[in-house]
Amino acid sequence: MKTRAALARCARGAVTAAALMLLTAATTVAQSVPPTAQASKPGAFVDASSVPADQLRGLDHPIPLADYARKHGSRLAAPHAVAAPDDPQDLRQQCAAHAAQANTATGWIKSRFESCQKRPYDLVVRDKNGTTSIGRLWFDMWILGFSYDGSRRVDYVASIENIRVQTVPTEDATKWSVGQHFRHSIDASNSDPDPQVTAPQTTARDELLGDWDRTPQWSLTYTSPDKGPLFDQGKQQRVYSTVVMDLSVASPNAAPYTDGVDAYHSNVRYDYAGKVAGKFKGTVFTQARVELVMSQKDPEVKESALHIYDAQNRPERTFPSWPGKTVPGAKEPLHRLINKDIQKANRDRSIKECEKVWGKYDGTDLQCDEYPFASTKEGSAKGDNRFSVRLIEGADNEAGGRRLDGTYTLNRMLDDDPFYVKITN
Repeated sequence: MKTRAALARCARGAVTAAALMLLTAATTVAQSVPPTAQASKPGAFVDASSVPADQLRGLDHPIPLADYARKHGSRLAAPHAVAAPDDPQDLRQQCAAHAAQANTATGWIKSRFESCQKRPYDLVVRDKNGTTSIGRLWFDMWILGFSYDGSRRVDYVASIENIRVQTVPTEDATKWSVGQHFRHSIDASNSDPDPQVTAPQTTARDELLGDWDRTPQWSLTYTSPDKGPLFDQGKQQRVYSTVVMDLSVASPNAAPYTDGVDAYHSNVRYDYAGKVAGKFKGTVFTQARVELVMSQKDPEVKESALHIYDAQNRPERTFPSWPGKTVPGAKEPLHRLINKDIQKANRDRSIKECEKVWGKYDGTDLQCDEYPFASTKEGSAKGDNRFSVRLIEGADNEAGGRRLDGTYTLNRMLDDDPFYVKITN
């Protein structure tokens, strides 16, 4: 579980880009746009990507907001510059390294407990007649998400950074504003009875660019109340919720930006599932991809890894054997199975197949290794014969089982949660 100190570490680089841009200088140039390039909604902020490049000439000299304010007779307070992250494990640094994924509505989901979004915006503002571009606005939007193994809580650190502007002489960018508006919903159909989420007291921040430049960051915490440990009664108190952020941009001389709805969304699950999930309660980002990774070069599990590799990639080498056989887990996910009776049925079916192929192996150090695992809904008793068995060393088989159990608990995987198996060499 991340501590408050760890959360602060992950977010500490929030304003450095804006501070460094103070060294840049540019000029302000007016740019007329022919009627053929008018926005579909006149007088609005529009994405610069929707404007032909030749019509952006003269509006391609971004000026840091503080420099712009000084040139126009006002002075902004110095931003709270923070040292750039130097830890390679810093979430912001990793997020920047996954730029394509981070620049989406869901962002880059590192794990079930960390996610981030970095979206650069480049907007052109047109006058109310929709015939003239009167300015351009650049900024980066960051959102860092933290869920917790051990707490029914999720934190978001949001920011607007690296603000740069350019305007015609009659337009004043210090009067432009940006807003981040968070909202949440509950998926009652998939949640357990009486699902509840408590939102933070403040869920929106809509301020002038100068306010964002001074204080780029703000934080939100969502929690889900619980009724104590009821998992022994079969009550896991699962709550599935979606947090959405809408972005707004406005100017007194133009209509607001209209394409910022659902600029960010995050799917989370709160639970109090008990020991089956590891720590008794927690929260996860449900869109994270969970993988069990095993290496054929790992001496502890090399036989298990080879068996799984053959099942996924060379099923014709595996038993039971039948034409066109495929085995899930690489591209098609497996799903955790909690039911002990079905797990036993899977093992019994697998052992029967091992004995059918190799005969009795009592008195040896060999065990019947099965894939997909007995603790998955794709196990051998499912009835589709899309499984594989192989006799391997017992110690190897048991080590592979411990790796699987660790994947379950380290990722708070509950019944029917999907995951993949990746074999490396």
